[in-house]
Amino acid sequence: MRRVRFCRFTLRTTDVAAARAFYDAVLGAHAEDLAALPAAAIARGARPHWLGQIAVDDVDAMAARFIAHGATRLGPPGEVATLRDPGGAVVGLTARGRAMGSRVIWHQRHTATPARDAAIHGELFGWRVGAAIALGEHGVHLPFAWGDGGVVVGTIADITDRPHVHPQWLFYFGVPDLDVALAAVRAGGGSVFGPWTIPDGARVAVCDDPQGAAFGLMERAAG
Repeated sequence: MRRVRFCRFTLRTTDVAAARAFYDAVLGAHAEDLAALPAAAIARGARPHWLGQIAVDDVDAMAARFIAHGATRLGPPGEVATLRDPGGAVVGLTARGRAMGSRVIWHQRHTATPARDAAIHGELFGWRVGAAIALGEHGVHLPFAWGDGGVVVGTIADITDRPHVHPQWLFYFGVPDLDVALAAVRAGGGSVFGPWTIPDGARVAVCDDPQGAAFGLMERAAG
């Protein structure tokens, strides 16, 4: 059975050319998909962000189910349905199931309602959530996999006691050398928070690009 998962990641930004140069320096040339942030989204107050798109068999049917759970549709129907989920994060649904070879290796959902979000994503997409992990100042995280017996691919992070973090999907790009990548972020005018070493030995950092879009970087532990 095909597992429902993120298949595409598009940076929606206010300066595509500048963002392209920035991410080429940080991640390597032409590593990811970039597009202009729609004028209608800017009018709603949207800031530049990475939009993760989940591959589904029927976009309209899945969007209707998501809306029945409290999601809000953003923009007109199309090949990609953009929604604000019940917890406040923006996400896309697409029928274009083929992955684009993105460097995203970790998916982190920030929410003030982790149990509810875990239940909704489990019902709609078949994702499976594991036991909570407490990470001190970084809050409590629920690890999840795309399906039963799957490898953990991210966490649902509780932001109830972290008012400086807003509901969102935060995507982490894999890099071979975190220090080199962070130097490129700073040189390109971005901001860096961290780095930290997480329990499995990986080193991670959260960044903002010069236009204000948040993203993560991760250097896997050796082995």
